[in-house]
Amino acid sequence: MSSDRVAAVELVNVRKFFDGGQVKALDGVDLVVQHGEYVAVTGPSGCGKSTMLHLIAALDMPTSGTLRVDGVDLGQIRSAATYRRERVGLVFQLHNLLPQLTAVQNVEIAMFGTARSRAERHREAMQLLSEVDLEGRENRPPTKLSGGERQRVAIARALANQPSLLLADEPTGNLDERSVALVTTLFDRLRAERSELTMIVVTHDNRLAGSADRLVRMRAGRVDLGADPKSSSSLERQ
Repeated sequence: MSSDRVAAVELVNVRKFFDGGQVKALDGVDLVVQHGEYVAVTGPSGCGKSTMLHLIAALDMPTSGTLRVDGVDLGQIRSAATYRRERVGLVFQLHNLLPQLTAVQNVEIAMFGTARSRAERHREAMQLLSEVDLEGRENRPPTKLSGGERQRVAIARALANQPSLLLADEPTGNLDERSVALVTTLFDRLRAERSELTMIVVTHDNRLAGSADRLVRMRAGRVDLGADPKSSSSLERQ
């Protein structure tokens, strides 16, 4: 990577307070993530991991500090929805699929509002479901899919608009052992096949965190600079 490129994500002294400042979810976070980097964010419950991810996704705004994505200050963007549609793929612990739609329709819906035709949306959705190993299950509703399959549909949906930034909040939190392995393998493949895709994953799972390029440990609303960034044994589970 060229050293003069702006970072994919940069947080400078970011704070997020709730309840009139009584709850300090983030208390001065500094973090830089480079383009194409796969970062796992770990730490005990309540340390601010998910809050930080939500700020990067522009689902909320910081109380103070600066947050830039590709050099753009998120405090200056006109439309958070447009930013998410054009730049960000989101995966949550709960897949949030629409139960009345099929798997392929759940992926297609993420492309509504783009310039793609109906045929193009369908073709792209089918291709993405193939990439997450769901061939033959495209026309099943979420109720006919396993938990791991539903989460892989959610990952396909997050990739539908070719985001530069993939944000995942505990994507394996509700999955069984086999499904955790499948999702971990899928994230490894994304890192290998999409070199410009920046991935930030909040997790308590040692296997998922261990596959990342870098571990960022948080504690009490800050990045824990004293933690060993390469030690997955330092993970704390809920």
